[in-house]
Amino acid sequence: MSTIEDPEDRLEVTPPKTWATGLPAVTHAIQYSLGQTSVRRTALTLLNINQTKGFDCPGCAWPEPAPGHRAKNEYCENGAKHINDEATSRRVTADFFREHPVSELGLKSDYWLNQQGRLTEPMVKRPGSDHYVPIGWDDALGLLAEELRRLASPDEALFYTSGRLNNEAAFLLQLFARAYGTNNLPDCSNMCHESSGSALGETLGIGKGSVSLDDIHHSDLVFVVGQNPGTNHPRMLSALEETKRNGGHVVAVNPLPEAGLMRFKHPQKARGIVGRGTEIADQFLQIRPGGDLALFQALNLLILEAEEAAPGTVLDHGFIDVSTTGFEAFAAQARKANWDDILEATGLTREEIEELGERVLGAKSVIVCWAMGLTQQKHAVPTIREVVNFLLLRGNIGRPGAGVCPVRGHSNVQGDRTMGIWERMPQSFLDALEREFAFTPPTAHGLDSVNAIRAMRDGQAKVFVGVAGNFIRATPDSDVTERAMRRCTLTVQISTKLNRSHTVCGETALILPTLGRSDRDVQAGVEQFITVEDSMSEVHASRGRLHPASPHLLSEVAIIARLARRTLGGQPAIPWEKFEADYGTIRDRISRVVPGFDDFNARVDRPGGFRLPNPVNQGVFPTPSGKAVFTCNDFEMLSAPAGHLLLQTLRSHDQWNTVPYAMNDRYRGIHNGRRVVLVNPVDLAELGLADRSEVDLVSVWHDGVERRAEKFRVVAYPTTPGSAAAYYPETNVLVPLDSVADISNTPTSKGVVVRLEPVAAA
Repeated sequence: MSTIEDPEDRLEVTPPKTWATGLPAVTHAIQYSLGQTSVRRTALTLLNINQTKGFDCPGCAWPEPAPGHRAKNEYCENGAKHINDEATSRRVTADFFREHPVSELGLKSDYWLNQQGRLTEPMVKRPGSDHYVPIGWDDALGLLAEELRRLASPDEALFYTSGRLNNEAAFLLQLFARAYGTNNLPDCSNMCHESSGSALGETLGIGKGSVSLDDIHHSDLVFVVGQNPGTNHPRMLSALEETKRNGGHVVAVNPLPEAGLMRFKHPQKARGIVGRGTEIADQFLQIRPGGDLALFQALNLLILEAEEAAPGTVLDHGFIDVSTTGFEAFAAQARKANWDDILEATGLTREEIEELGERVLGAKSVIVCWAMGLTQQKHAVPTIREVVNFLLLRGNIGRPGAGVCPVRGHSNVQGDRTMGIWERMPQSFLDALEREFAFTPPTAHGLDSVNAIRAMRDGQAKVFVGVAGNFIRATPDSDVTERAMRRCTLTVQISTKLNRSHTVCGETALILPTLGRSDRDVQAGVEQFITVEDSMSEVHASRGRLHPASPHLLSEVAIIARLARRTLGGQPAIPWEKFEADYGTIRDRISRVVPGFDDFNARVDRPGGFRLPNPVNQGVFPTPSGKAVFTCNDFEMLSAPAGHLLLQTLRSHDQWNTVPYAMNDRYRGIHNGRRVVLVNPVDLAELGLADRSEVDLVSVWHDGVERRAEKFRVVAYPTTPGSAAAYYPETNVLVPLDSVADISNTPTSKGVVVRLEPVAAA
C-alpha cells in the first residue's frame, strides 16, 4: 500500500515576498531532495549536475557559464528539486498497478501520481481491462510495430516529444517517423515558443535567439517580458545580477509583480546570505495581459520622434540602410500610433512609458528576453515582430550585448527542433536526410500539437506515441483532449515517472519506462553520453552518474532504434543496431545532416562543448531578401466584457512544467492549495466577491460551450486590474482548443476571458 497521500487543500495565504532565493531556497532544495532519496544519491546528483563531466539539468534550458567559471554548485533550487525528483528511491512496480486500477489512478492528483516514484518495467493495458499488467520489451515493441504497420496511412500515427529528449534520441525519432512515412512530429514547442520561431523566422531568418550569456552580462539594458525567472529559470537571476554589477539596467514587464525581479539574494554569495542582495529591476511596468504589442509600438513611436527631433543621432541609419528592408512602410505605420489606444491596451501611464523610452535612448546595447507571457497571446507573433522592429531601429541585433532572447523553459526543447522534431522542417533538411540515408522523406507538412488533438478527436489519428512529457496535462481544452486520446486504438507513453497521461488511455495502452538524465547509460558494455542544446545554442555533453532505477529500463535511443527495426523491417537500410550500440555513430550522421554540427564528436568532447553558429551575429539574415525585415503590425488589444476578467495561466514556484512538487507557491504567499485564482482587490469589490470565497471559473468561447474549472478560492492579489491568474494544468480546461495564436497555432493561455461564478454554500 502506498504511503503517499493526496495533500488536503487547507489554503493559507501570507503576504507576497519581495525578494527571491537566499538561504530559504537552499533549505527547501535540500529538504525536498532528502525526502526523495538518500544523502549519498543527493550528494551525487548535486555534485554532478551542470558540471562539464556530469549531466545537464533536465529542469530548464538556461545556459551554464564557460568551464572554469562555473560554481561547484551550478544549479538552482528548482534544478536540485527536479534532479532528485528523478533520482528518487521510490519505485512503481507491477504490484503497484495490480493494486491500483486505471480508473482509480485517473482520480488522483498530478502531485500524487508523480510522488509514487520511478517506473520500473514495461506495462500494457489491454482492451476492456482496467489494469496495467507487465509485458516484455520484445512483446511491447512488437505490439506497437504491428499496430503501426496495420494503419491505413502513416499519417494516422503521431510521434510527440517534450524537451526532456536528448539530441541523439530526437534525431533518431524524426528519422524513424520520416522513414515510416509521416511528418507528424508534434512537440512541446508547439505550445510554448512556436510564436517565437514564427516571428523570428520571418524577420531575421532564424527561429531562435541570437544572444550569449556574455551578452546578457554586458548589456546596457535588458528587458524581461512576460517571464518569471525566479521560478521558471532561477539561474537567470545570477546573470541579471551580473548585468547590474557591470553597470547595466533591467526592466521587468509583467502583469504580476515577481519576487525574483524585485530583489535577488544569491545563495552562493555572502551578500546573498547576510546582505540585502541585489535589486534587479530598475523599472517595473505592470502591464495588462496582451498589452505588450502596444507597449513596443509606443516605444518605436518615441524612438522615431526622437530621431525627428535630432536627425542622425538616434536611429542606426547605416544598419537600417544596408541590412534591413521594409523600414519606410513600418515607420509610416508606426507614426500613426494613438496614445489613447496604447494607454488603454497597456494599462500604463504615459509617464511610465516615456521614462522607459528615455532608458532605451540612453542605452548603447539592448536585449529583449521573453517567455510564454508573450508567446501564448492571441497576437503573439505580431508582438514579437514588433520587438524585432524595436531592436532593428537602433541596430540592436547581431552585435555584443544586444539581440533577441526567447528563454526556453525546458532543457532540450531547442535541441529537439534543431534535430528535426518539427512537422514543417524545411526542404533543405529533408534533402540532407535523403542524401545521407538513401530514402525520400515525405514532404507534406505534418500535424502540430493542436492539430494532433483535432485529428484524434475526428478519428483521423489512431496511434499516439509520447516520448517523454505529459501531453494530456500540457495541452489545452482538457476535456476535449482526453476524449480525443481515448478514441485512439493505441496510446504509448515513454516515460520515467507516472503522470496523468498514463491514465487517459486508448483502447490499448503501453507504458515504456526509460532512463533518466541522471542515470548511467551503458550499451554493448560501453558507457554512452548524450548531448543537449540550451537556449543560447550551446551544445554540450551530458553523462548520467547514477545506477538506473531498474534493470528493465531502456534508453530512449534503444527504444526508438528497436522500434524502428521492428516496424520498418530493414527498409530503408538504416543501421539502427549500430546507433543503439554506439551513440557516437548517431552524432557522425548528425554532423552530415544538420548544419553547424561538423566534426560533432570531437567538438562536443571538449569541456563545455561548442556554440552553434548564428548567421545573424555575422550580419547574415537568411530571409528571402537576405536582409532583416521590418514589419507592419496592426494595433490589437485584448478586452473582456463587463463582469469578466482576462485570465492568464501560470505555474507555482514548487512546480516543474505540469508537475507540482508541493502545494505551495511561497513567493506569491500561497500555501497548501493550488485551486486558487489571484484577483486584484478592486475587481473583487466590483464583482461583489469576498476574499477567500469559493468560485467556479467559467470561460465561454464562440462555440457556445462553457468550460468550467470548479471550486477555486479567490485570493486578493496585486494583479493588473481587469485580470486574474491561476495555476496550470488545473486551468487548462478553460483554454478552448480553437483559441490559438495567429500564425503559430499556439494555445492562448495568457488571455482567457472568464467569469467568476460564486459556488453556493452546501
